[in-house]
Amino acid sequence: MLKRFQNLGDPNSLAMRMRRRRSLHIKALIDKIHAEKGSCRILDLGGTARYWTLFERDYLLSRNCRVLVLNLRRQGEDDDIFTFGHGDATDLPEHADRSFDLVHANSVIEHMGGWVAMEAFAREVRRLADRYYVQTPCFWFPFEPHFRLPFVHWLPFAVALRVLAWRARKDKPDVGKVARWLENNRTLDRTQLRFLFPDAVIRTERLMLMPKSLMAIRDRHA
Repeated sequence: MLKRFQNLGDPNSLAMRMRRRRSLHIKALIDKIHAEKGSCRILDLGGTARYWTLFERDYLLSRNCRVLVLNLRRQGEDDDIFTFGHGDATDLPEHADRSFDLVHANSVIEHMGGWVAMEAFAREVRRLADRYYVQTPCFWFPFEPHFRLPFVHWLPFAVALRVLAWRARKDKPDVGKVARWLENNRTLDRTQLRFLFPDAVIRTERLMLMPKSLMAIRDRHA
């Protein structure tokens, strides 16, 4: 049942319904930028082409959107809206300050591999555009979405490592691989996100009254 709720390929799944609701914040930013400039240059850090099917293609074209989707490895083929590139989101010197109108990152910052990398990622997000949208799962939601287990992210590191190793025992991962899984899937709480993005409004998405995800949104000219 949990897999069905999380199925991003099913437009009626809970995960997709919540994504569509969150997308209203992004549309509001795009609409404001288009009203000001007649176009919208978007940098999507760690994104995918499938994610952008949340937005009708005609809508993106009507707002004259151009989206650079940046990952460690190139993820798709360019077209009249999307350009796919590669780079390290913690260090993007090839892009000047305010090179974009909007920086977008959906469920990416928690995969940076540690706090220092998260700080570097946040600095680049804040540097590259006047407006940004950064979403991440909330630490205080009891179900960890990456491992699809309840409470595992609340356990001490050594205990969580043993739990995940036991769960993946058929694949026989070594302790280093399991440790890297944990290091690269670190959910954040509201205080941490506010520290990383002090000039943003922090919004909380709730499920059954519990904080499921957090959004840092800056909607202003710096």
